[in-house]
Amino acid sequence: MLTGKQKRHLRSMAHSLQPIFQVGKGGTNEHMVKQISEALERRELIKISVLNNNLDDPQEIAEELAKGAGAELVQLIGRTIILYKESREYKQIELP
Repeated sequence: MLTGKQKRHLRSMAHSLQPIFQVGKGGTNEHMVKQISEALERRELIKISVLNNNLDDPQEIAEELAKGAGAELVQLIGRTIILYKESREYKQIELP
């Protein structure tokens, strides 16, 4: 579980990132969760955008992806999700 200070630090780091995944009309599936989990292992911090043609609640999508990938939901702002998961092999981010 991340503290407020840690989330603030991660949000500032994520500000310059571009979304590397998009959740479209089809929603989420196992394959997408697996890819997100692999990307988190490499990058630790990623952004995901929920497209306008997806009618599901972005909060539910964020929680589903975080739970499936074993990650922490750092922030959900509008239709942009920021996830963090500490990498075992490629650790780059030092949390305060």
